[in-house]
Amino acid sequence: MIEETIERWHKVVAGDATVLDDLLDDDVVFLSPVVFTPQKGKDVTKLYLGAAGSTIGGGKKASSDGSKGKFRYTKQILSGNHAMLEFETEMDGKYVNGVDIITCNDEGRIVEFKVMIRPLQAIQMVHAQMARMLEKMQSGA
Repeated sequence: MIEETIERWHKVVAGDATVLDDLLDDDVVFLSPVVFTPQKGKDVTKLYLGAAGSTIGGGKKASSDGSKGKFRYTKQILSGNHAMLEFETEMDGKYVNGVDIITCNDEGRIVEFKVMIRPLQAIQMVHAQMARMLEKMQSGA
């Protein structure tokens, strides 16, 4: 099941956000590397994923290989209803490395999305940029 879910997730990363509503379970839990508490529900998860796409992903249109800006997945491990996708990108000239750990239910909808990032300097940069992006998105700007 996870193979189909991740194939659809790659479409989202490539810029097709129309798949996201059907891809996320209503009760999805998003675990951010910069927020202490789990974020619960489809709407808040979409908000965080959108902000991440605009900051970590560079907010640029997908290139021909499906990556956004300098963001790209470098490794992928799929097993049962779980996936681990390692990514790399560059933000303000700094290297960022991390993983998306995704769990889906038997219907192929994402029920948990966890992001982990390294090094510490990257986490601090992501925290600052995500905070600005979330504020901007919530104000409707």
